[in-house]
Amino acid sequence: MTTAFDRLGYGTYKLADGEECVSGVAHAIETGYRHVDTAQGYENEASVSAGIDDTDVDREDLFVATKLSTDNLSYDDATATARVSRDRLGVDSIDLLYVHWPIN
Repeated sequence: MTTAFDRLGYGTYKLADGEECVSGVAHAIETGYRHVDTAQGYENEASVSAGIDDTDVDREDLFVATKLSTDNLSYDDATATARVSRDRLGVDSIDLLYVHWPIN
């Protein structure tokens, strides 16, 4: 069944790494959110992962996005830090990886 939450993303900005983030992500998923957004700069990717793990929702049913920090934009930095983010998020792949605050 499709709900309005399927079209909305749960942002984790200002949710510090820790229990508040874990419970917030878990609650959002339990209430129907299927898109979770974080960023390397939020320093909470591990807590986002724990929040996902605290639910009964299959990972395949979620859309997980994270953002590269602007100091990680070279090819080598982007690929290396994306792998670190993937591991912190506890996922096989990141559904959307994009630049946080793109600069010219």
